[in-house]
Amino acid sequence: MATLIKDKFAAWEDECSERLRKLTSNEKKLNELFHDTYNVPIHGEVFSDALSSVSQAELQREIRSLISYAVGCMFGRYSLDVEGLAYAGGEWDAGKYTTYPADKDNIIPICDDEYFDDDIVSRFVKFIAAVYGKDTLEENLKFIADALGGKGQPREVIRNYFLNDFYADHCKTYQKRPIYWLFDSGKKNGFKALIYMHRYQPDTIARIRTDYVHEQQSRYRTAIADMENRIANASTSERVKLNKVLTKLKDQDAELRSYEEKIHHLADQMIAIDLDDGVKVNYAKFQDVLAKIK
Repeated sequence: MATLIKDKFAAWEDECSERLRKLTSNEKKLNELFHDTYNVPIHGEVFSDALSSVSQAELQREIRSLISYAVGCMFGRYSLDVEGLAYAGGEWDAGKYTTYPADKDNIIPICDDEYFDDDIVSRFVKFIAAVYGKDTLEENLKFIADALGGKGQPREVIRNYFLNDFYADHCKTYQKRPIYWLFDSGKKNGFKALIYMHRYQPDTIARIRTDYVHEQQSRYRTAIADMENRIANASTSERVKLNKVLTKLKDQDAELRSYEEKIHHLADQMIAIDLDDGVKVNYAKFQDVLAKIK
């Protein structure tokens, strides 16, 4: 059945308010009981919303949490068919992921366009459709994009969030010990991809290099050649706009060529990790190709 996220949020908002109301009421009764029992005067409001363990619903925070959960489902950490943690190491069971299949190779690219079939925005859109229904998909995507803020169409706003803000949010949530690792070529967004550390295998980096980095390099070469051809046949006014696009593509291509050398070096080593060593130790092994934790 199709569902609107805005209705789910409104219900959650009401539930949070009711919890806070009950907590406030109970605190007041306790204060009165304390006063009657010990004859101690109560000055002012003892209870404060700021000290409450019951948080109020906050739209942007809840939407970012939804996105985080969706990424967890993409990697199989969570499943729409299993309560709690579905996978955090050990034997992998693909049968746990029927409603929304987990990513097969544990590599999810984040690019400034939909270059890959398993592009993170494409996967997120499928997640929202699977959970809330296809009939309300566009309205739900707009609600999510409006909550995140930013300009452009909903998918564009969501893509910009993944490109620019998701990883910082993830690192903050996990107190600088991220369980999803961001392979990042640099500021030009030449290439980005997430993996789930609990599904890491010694050949993961080699697969990132051959199946994604090389593919992206090929796409840049094709796009640059196409853009140069368009510029040659464009009007003077149109060339200015197209040249900006060409410059961006060339910058991304150059950034990715440099990144490929770094990732090639690590891919050949077939590095293994031990989950018992923790995030900090394991992350450091790949620090030259991973995003810096801030």
